[in-house]
Amino acid sequence: MNCVIIEDEIPAQRILKGFINKIPNVHLVDTFKAAIEANTFLNNNTVDVVFLDINLPDISGLDFIKTIKNPPAIIMTTAYPDYAVSSFELDTIVDYLVKPFSFDRFLKAINKAKDRIEVSKNPSEENSRETIFLNVDKTLHKIILNDILFIESDRNYITVVTETQKLSYIDSLKNWIVKLPKNQFIQVHKSFIINSKFVDKISGNTLFVKSNKIPIGRTYKQELLKQLKIV
Repeated sequence: MNCVIIEDEIPAQRILKGFINKIPNVHLVDTFKAAIEANTFLNNNTVDVVFLDINLPDISGLDFIKTIKNPPAIIMTTAYPDYAVSSFELDTIVDYLVKPFSFDRFLKAINKAKDRIEVSKNPSEENSRETIFLNVDKTLHKIILNDILFIESDRNYITVVTETQKLSYIDSLKNWIVKLPKNQFIQVHKSFIINSKFVDKISGNTLFVKSNKIPIGRTYKQELLKQLKIV
């Protein structure tokens, strides 16, 4: 996986270079202090990932992305977390690293970039990376639909649960039934929709989804067994 760094601060460049050198099969092609310097290179060369600072001397990183034709995967690096929401509105951005960041956090961003690259090489997987933004507590949270374990309804609130997130906000289960792929997500109770790919086992009227116990409603059980192809 080839990458470039666009970063005007030398200490930040050194940290990125050190992290990149620790990861096998990730190769640093070049480093630039300004977006204008990188522009010519990116117009004539192909890379997989760009590590891009937001505050650059000639043009902001966010504005620069919009000038790149067929942009690669972008990992933003900045000392200012305020730009995170506007960054994720650009599809090409796969992650947002706030300085100072650890190697573990850096590695997580690299893995996200690898996932994005694999999807671009295999268009048949594109639907599995379909995303949606949830507005929770005045913050937009990016969710990959395929990563949802289950959705729970409690009165006027919905809780969307993945392996790494648990987000609650005002909504109805009825709205989510329309949003989700019907061949993968199944309503199993008046208060639960589950992702069938994460079902570990069924015991009586209880589903186990990644160690989470989900009740099965009597009126939903027959359709559940049918969709799971249980005979």
